[in-house]
Amino acid sequence: MTRPATDAVRHHATDPGRRATEQTDPGRRATEQTDPRYRAIDRLPTEEIAGLMNAADATVPAAVASQLPQISAAIDEITTRLRQGGRLLYIGAGTSGRLAVLDASECPPTFGTSPETVQGVIAGGPEALIRSVEGAEDDAEAGRTAIATHAVGPGDAVVGISAAGRAPYVVAAVTAARSRGAYTVGLSCNESTPLSAAADQPIEVITGPEIVTGSTRLKAGTAQKLVLNMISTITMIKCGRTFGNYMIEVSATNNKLADRATRIVADITGTDPQTAKEALEAADNEVKTAILMIEHTLPPQAARHHLAASGHNLTTALTTRT
Repeated sequence: MTRPATDAVRHHATDPGRRATEQTDPGRRATEQTDPRYRAIDRLPTEEIAGLMNAADATVPAAVASQLPQISAAIDEITTRLRQGGRLLYIGAGTSGRLAVLDASECPPTFGTSPETVQGVIAGGPEALIRSVEGAEDDAEAGRTAIATHAVGPGDAVVGISAAGRAPYVVAAVTAARSRGAYTVGLSCNESTPLSAAADQPIEVITGPEIVTGSTRLKAGTAQKLVLNMISTITMIKCGRTFGNYMIEVSATNNKLADRATRIVADITGTDPQTAKEALEAADNEVKTAILMIEHTLPPQAARHHLAASGHNLTTALTTRT
């Protein structure tokens, strides 16, 4: 009797004899291995595939957690350099490069940094953000050129991102950055990779085989995004660009952010929204200036001077008088 298609698929994925013939080659990178559980997903119902993907994605946070000591060490070194006026450069190819640009581009509106402070560099240039640029990740010379073009030096930090940990563009860039005295991090999803060997601080988030074999935009990409979130956010927190968990450097460039800025000022000062909004308008939408105006009853320019004298640290400015 013929079994229903879904039963046949389950047998295909779990049959011991078939599984024995599909054992992964130990020499293959984890990100390129095939997981027999997903061998016949093309014949499963949609919701069952969604459940498998969801279960696979749920394993990523634990993989990231295993690297928290390495991530924390990298953040502390990066923070030291940014505090001294250095820069953070993310560099990657393909999905890794797009994640690099994504995380870097969020820093100015979220934390009030200049676009130069945190930068994302992608193999193949801006065109690679929207379409694949053939051969870009294999161009080691372009990786070295990117580091030279950005004039990377001892005061900077460079985070190379490659799921496989082998992209020549990324490995060459990190190697070049390290030779120039920059602090370097290698973020990958495999063990003992060329990228790890090239960097001062390896971060190896082992996410294993993907539900679609080799499609590292999935679990590996999710893991990379989680780590980049930590690096940028915690670095900015430690650089004093939040007050508690408030985005005090937020740039009110649209209505949503203007409303957020008003709520932040009102929450921190304990004032009403209208007073907070008026203070922000007088302060040219500078959240920290508006807070000091209310807390210390200062005009805008005096509040700015006091903030500058406090090293632009809001906590210090609030606990000292002019």
